[in-house]
Amino acid sequence: MLRIGLTGGIGAGKSTVSATLAECGGIIVDGDVIAREVVEPGTEGLAQLVEAFGEDILRPDGALNRPALAARAFVDDEKRARLNGIVHPMVARRRQEILDAVHEDAVIVEDIPLLVETGMAPMFPLVVVVTADAPTRVARLIKRGMDEADALARIKAQAPEEQRRAIADVLLDNSGSAGELVEKARDLWYNRVLPLAHNIGTRQCAATTDKLVPYDPAWPDDARRIIKRIQIACGEKALRVDHVGSTAVPGMAAKDVIDIQVTVASLGVADEISDALANAGYPPVARITTDTPHTEDAGLWRKRIHCAADPGRPANIHLRVDGWPGQQFALLFRDWLAANPVVQEEYLAAKRRASSAPDYADAKEPWFAQAYGRAWEWAETTGWRS
Repeated sequence: MLRIGLTGGIGAGKSTVSATLAECGGIIVDGDVIAREVVEPGTEGLAQLVEAFGEDILRPDGALNRPALAARAFVDDEKRARLNGIVHPMVARRRQEILDAVHEDAVIVEDIPLLVETGMAPMFPLVVVVTADAPTRVARLIKRGMDEADALARIKAQAPEEQRRAIADVLLDNSGSAGELVEKARDLWYNRVLPLAHNIGTRQCAATTDKLVPYDPAWPDDARRIIKRIQIACGEKALRVDHVGSTAVPGMAAKDVIDIQVTVASLGVADEISDALANAGYPPVARITTDTPHTEDAGLWRKRIHCAADPGRPANIHLRVDGWPGQQFALLFRDWLAANPVVQEEYLAAKRRASSAPDYADAKEPWFAQAYGRAWEWAETTGWRS
């Protein structure tokens, strides 16, 4: 089962994307629908809302008067938090009941308006955010019958657009027509969602390239999302999770592949979390079990490595043991490069030469053989610590 998180501010166009993905074959779990379901007449949820906000949030027939509740709940942060504290746990329980009943091969699209606010984004291998500027959203809400003041209040009550963008693996801009958004959603389904589902199900890696590209300012944000997913998947078994490699060096050209190091207490622990990483979208690469040793004890250079199943964000996840030389060198090498532009140029030249070789990784090793000692000399001189 592949679970995708879908969100967007009110009026952004999330419902259009949700409907399109449903037409393509996705099973939609709609947070808004569930939120209405858990506060229907006779439910525990409605009783708790009445206790918290008063009888006058009910219509004459006993159903929830949503505008009346909004007028009470969206006036300040404390009341909004009280509302969320009642509704969110009930929605989560009902969502899990639905997921438990779905076939294991399904692609689930979880439509969650408050994905940022609930902190659930790292639980999904892919997060899709639908975006549009505030004036456009207000105009759409007014067309639905909402007055301008209420529309602005609803938008203000939700997470800022920058926070939604920060969790987005895919950002769908809905500043154009509904038809354009539909086509973007279909392209997403066939060119990213289905390949991701296939790769997770078969434990396969997304394709990567050895081509060097200019530094991408999005790499640190991509790395942060991966790190949060890994931390959620591995829990305390991941002692630390770091962005390493060339994409972690500001301004440096690199392959468009994010390198992440997960520090663990032992290789046994690395094997214990293998399935959790695979389910999070990072299947294991069984054929690679070691880095090239640069010290006499080759056994201390053993590791585990996982790749990314997502074709839209290639990555390598290196699992290394705390204190072993490979784990230390990954952190040192990143910092050494960042502090030494001349070394960056040397390494880029070595990578350019290696890109035409039969084995890219092996072709870089002669440069690394001499760089290892130089990096540790720099560490001793500067007092570097991991």
